Amino acid sequence: MYLEKRDILYKYISGILSNKNCHLYCINGVEDHLHILTHVHPGIAIASLVKDIKVASSIWIKTNNVFKGFNGWQSKYGAFSYSVKEKENLIKYVENQVEHHKKISFEDEFIQILQEFHVEYNEKYLF
Repeated sequence: MYLEKRDILYKYISGILSNKNCHLYCINGVEDHLHILTHVHPGIAIASLVKDIKVASSIWIKTNNVFKGFNGWQSKYGAFSYSVKEKENLIKYVENQVEHHKKISFEDEFIQILQEFHVEYNEKYLF
């Protein structure tokens, strides 16, 4: 049942992206976060897009009682840009989220990505 509901949520988010003229390549996740690989239309700010996805999907989840106990998305998010040459590798990465997160937590993975790309951060603002 959870997988069916998850897939319906992903279709709903796909519709949001489509309405914003964005192209969704892949979406997947685990209980505490999602990964969305998308082409963002140049006229859209990522912060606005994430806000629209969170607001609309939160309302939809609560209205339809899709996930019991859902209280809303986190206020924070991460967004990374990659070369189009990496698209196939990124699709595989997103498709493999369930297995991937059996080995590494979201928090450890996020810090690992920040370190890999030499992004300065303060842990007290991350989670």
